Amino acid sequence: MRAVLQRVTSANVEVDGKIVGKIGKGWLILLGVGQGDEDSDLTYLADKCVGLRGFQDAEGKMNLSAAEVKAEFLIVSQFTLYGDCRKGRRPGFSDAAPADLSRTIYSRFCAQIRSQGFVVEEGIFQADMKVSLVNDGPVTFLLDSRKTF
Repeated sequence: MRAVLQRVTSANVEVDGKIVGKIGKGWLILLGVGQGDEDSDLTYLADKCVGLRGFQDAEGKMNLSAAEVKAEFLIVSQFTLYGDCRKGRRPGFSDAAPADLSRTIYSRFCAQIRSQGFVVEEGIFQADMKVSLVNDGPVTFLLDSRKTF
């Protein structure tokens, strides 16, 4: 699994002109599910997103986790995180998991973070979404459950 975490002061996702998810301070997570991803990938990535000390303390240092700042989460499925652009001009998506598996893992990922007491808003799986955000910092992290980067 791959995730792009963006620390935000606010973010929302819109489908067909209607806001379907909206948060204040927290993490906007763009989440991609890859071929062969399983429970261990989901658990690793969810724990990393919740526990990552990416929020500023009183001295301006990134020392605080999502729980310590009462962060909210907006989680948006994004298969293009598995786009392979190394050859040619058209990305290949053979490393992305099939839609049915991706939908299941995406839903379970959201549920796992929600079960820890966080506000979790979601996009709509496979919809054409418009994502708006105010990136705080800007602070952006790339995570991969297989630790390839």
